[in-house]
Order: sequence, then structure tokens, then C-alpha cells
Amino acid sequence: MTSKFPSLPNPPDLSDVFLKFRHGAKPLLELHDIVLRGESPFTPGEREMIAAHVSGINACVYCYGAHTSIASAFGIDKNLFDEMQNDLDNSNIPEKLKPVLAYAAKLTTTPSRVTSSDAQAVYDAGWDERALYDAVTVCALFNFMNRLVEGTGCSPTAEAAGEDEHEPLTSYLAWGEEMGFA
Repeated sequence: MTSKFPSLPNPPDLSDVFLKFRHGAKPLLELHDIVLRGESPFTPGEREMIAAHVSGINACVYCYGAHTSIASAFGIDKNLFDEMQNDLDNSNIPEKLKPVLAYAAKLTTTPSRVTSSDAQAVYDAGWDERALYDAVTVCALFNFMNRLVEGTGCSPTAEAAGEDEHEPLTSYLAWGEEMGFA
């Protein structure tokens, strides 16, 4: 993919976009920390898995690779991600997570068709309303991020594409501060 912005490197990395357009970077990274690292019924790895699932559905290679790698650093088996994308129902994903991931998939592809029975499947798997809200929030954030990445023409680096192993990313804001744009 190539940059849509002539002033950015071709192709840009997300950090290039945030360095150029700093005004939204810090609050966006703070939101990432709230949604992906704040208190939740889901572990950080499970939330990263939801982020990767949404990104895979949206064919956002950049975010899918990055969040697959980050989820793996939090202990999610890297082999599950392709299974999740290809056949969620028959994958080795824990049964408790399947209705959550199915809800996120439906919310991504056909949001107006999400029903109370979709929510009930999440509740029947043992999750509460907070968990469903957190899953919806992760899904919404990554539909936004996928469009930001694709709209600016970001291209995955080896790290973002999941070729390098990540240490567990404990704070998106700290990452942004380290990179100089938050």
C-alpha cells in the first residue's frame, strides 16, 4: 500500500502518521489504554484477540499482524488466529470466546443486523453485560483504527506484520510517548 499523503514516507508506518498529525494521537492512545488495558472481564490478550479478529475481517493486514503478535505476547496461541479467521465455529478457540468473537464479526460486517439473540449467546457463554460492552468497544475501536490505517496508506513493518515477537505492550500511551508523538 502507498501513502495517500505526499508529505509522509511511502509507505508510511502508523507512527509516521501520528508524528505528522499529533493532535489526535495522545487521546487516541489513551483510549487504547482504557479499552485494551483497563479493567475488564477480558484479559489484555483476549481483547487483543478481538482486535485482531475485527482487523482480519476488515482485511487490515497492518492491524491484524500487529494485534495477533501482541495477543501472542500475552499468551494467546499464535496458531489460533488463522483458525479464528477461517472457521470460528470449528476452531480451537475456547468455547467461551466464540460467541464474543462471532458478535464482533457480525457487528463489523452487518451492524444493523446484530440482535438480542446475538447478545444472549454471549451471556449464555458466561459473560455479563460489562463483557459485552467491552467487546463492543474493542470492535468499535478497531473498525475505526482499520479505517485510519487503510485511509492513510500505512504499510506493515516486519513488527506490525507479526514477523517479530513483541513483549507484552502494557501501555499504548507509553509507546506513543517513547515514539515522540504523545
